[in-house]
Amino acid sequence: MKILALDTSALVAAVAVMEDDRLLGEYMLNHRKTHSQQLIAMIKEVLGSLELAPKDIDVFAASTGPGSFTGLRIGVTTIKAMAYATGKPVVSVPTLDAIAYNIPMNSFAICPVMDARNNQVYTALYDWNENAQKRITEYMGIPVSELVELIKGMGKKVIFAGDAAKMHEEYFKKELGDDCMIAPGNLLLQRASSVAHIAYLKAVDNEVESSFDMVPFYLRKSQAEREYEKKLCKGC
Repeated sequence: MKILALDTSALVAAVAVMEDDRLLGEYMLNHRKTHSQQLIAMIKEVLGSLELAPKDIDVFAASTGPGSFTGLRIGVTTIKAMAYATGKPVVSVPTLDAIAYNIPMNSFAICPVMDARNNQVYTALYDWNENAQKRITEYMGIPVSELVELIKGMGKKVIFAGDAAKMHEEYFKKELGDDCMIAPGNLLLQRASSVAHIAYLKAVDNEVESSFDMVPFYLRKSQAEREYEKKLCKGC
């Protein structure tokens, strides 16, 4: 089973191809958010280097959110179009699940954190249980201070990953001390190979869907939508 996976949920643009659980190729850029200009070229480069065409892919996967509203739309639309054109299924992979999957099996809780602005993060908490990743909280968009209090209540050491990990590193270490650590740079940000591997596990369990069914998972409304609703409420 060959899987093509994308992650465009934040600044990083990433493409990976796996055959079953074997990584064949991965292309990642962490330089300006110009996914609309770079993504197709990245896909062509990876497939071309592997001597593959879109028709050779069995399952298409995308990181579906939360994250950048524009970035998610670009990634999801690209995967939907390729899957539709080739008549192949898709797999939706929550971005937080994929970031957490960067961290190998260990006894720490894993906490991916994505910047949601205004000192808030998109996050969830995960454990490794019997060689499998298990999410132990809901997906959340919460203030960083609330996340820290939640972690303190767990009584477990935690590893942070994601673009907000470095952003809030000083605060995390001040509040949690030796009970927290930040993932190393090679595991910190979104990786399409993690999206691909989760997609492989889901596809094996037949958790695939039609290209028509894949939609971004925004977790909360955009700033524009919230501002619009405020204006409507003022007129109530």
